[in-house]
Amino acid sequence: MTAAKETIFALASGAPPAGVAVIRISGPLSLDATQRITAQPLPKPRYAALRSIVGRSGQLLDKALVLLFPAPHSFTGEDCAELHLHGGKAVVNAVLNELAGFEGLRLAEAGEFSRRAFENGKLDLVEIEGLADLLSAETEMQRRLAAEQSAGHLSSLYEGWRERLIFARAMIEAELDFSDEGDIPGSVSDRVWSEVAKLQSEIDTVIDSIKTGEIIRDGFRVVLAGPPNAGKSSLMNALARRDIAIVTDVAGTTRDVLHCELDLEGYKIHLYDTAGLRDTEDRVEQEGIRRALTTIADADLILRLRAPGVAGEVDLPENAIPVIDVSTKLDLRDEVYPFESAESLAVSVIDGRGIDLLRRMILESVVARTRVGSLAIPSRLRHAQRLLAARSSLSDCLERSELPLELRAEYLRHAAEELARITGRIDTETLLGKIFSEFCVGK
Repeated sequence: MTAAKETIFALASGAPPAGVAVIRISGPLSLDATQRITAQPLPKPRYAALRSIVGRSGQLLDKALVLLFPAPHSFTGEDCAELHLHGGKAVVNAVLNELAGFEGLRLAEAGEFSRRAFENGKLDLVEIEGLADLLSAETEMQRRLAAEQSAGHLSSLYEGWRERLIFARAMIEAELDFSDEGDIPGSVSDRVWSEVAKLQSEIDTVIDSIKTGEIIRDGFRVVLAGPPNAGKSSLMNALARRDIAIVTDVAGTTRDVLHCELDLEGYKIHLYDTAGLRDTEDRVEQEGIRRALTTIADADLILRLRAPGVAGEVDLPENAIPVIDVSTKLDLRDEVYPFESAESLAVSVIDGRGIDLLRRMILESVVARTRVGSLAIPSRLRHAQRLLAARSSLSDCLERSELPLELRAEYLRHAAEELARITGRIDTETLLGKIFSEFCVGK
């Protein structure tokens, strides 16, 4: 029996102990295996029924809800069954061991159920990636972004573009093949180019939203930067509302990059505490400063700190990274330090003044960077590369008007192929192992 025809099974729910454990079975022997492990007739498809789960020796293993999903109306497109057991470790292991003893059944590999769904045309690669993101989503915005992708909204956009390119090529080829026929109007291709230019503009709009998708999916990088003893570690602890960094009055306590994650109203925030920036002969501190500068250069937002009695200014990279100037240790001042501008504020980690305002300013910054009309936007580098390649082919097609129609149509074909690669219509084999390795066993 080939791997494609093997019947697979796995625990599809969380690790026991749990209230309920779901074992999923998929493949040609799914229904037969389910019948053999139950003591009563199988329920009707897509109806849950309570059944006794018994071993080959006749010993009762558990009482479970049994559901059947005959092909092709299942997640994988194959015959599928689910056993909803009590979630004890011994119960789950007993049923898994029983299934493993059936000829033709084996334990599923990571992502194998989803891979079969792709191979059977139930999901395309974009939807598969969205499903992986949905399973790993930690914040509300990550969930919403992944839900749009897994529901096929992004795939519909790419497929619509591809169909428009196919139609444009058909019009050009009709002019080439039937130019002498009376029922084919002349210069059909001239009307095609305006549609291609419109499509290019739409792709440009989506390309511009790629960074938004990356921020929502991977997180918004906020870096605390400043001289030693400016209060970076204390502020990190205050923003995280727990002790992350060691805080002392010794300059240069932080010598490496410290990291924690925040959830600000559904947005994932990566917060980095860096070594104090100053001239030093200490080789360890020099390495910490080098790492700090690298982290600062990759930031989406920089909090530039200064404190009373602490000398030194931070020279930031000239790459237009947004900056919020933060004056720390407000509780040590003789009088309330005034806000200097919309980009500056004063805080105290001792009495909490300014901390909530700073959190709100960080949130406003990430919202401003991710403000889009729809979350049907790309969030992976693979999508960006293919979209840029498609856009380049369309640009060549439109700009090189001196070329024969045959060559300009070839650029349209290249663009359509790049879009097809995103959804997995062509050239997918090299991607499959990487994509499905992101899934857990049972999905």
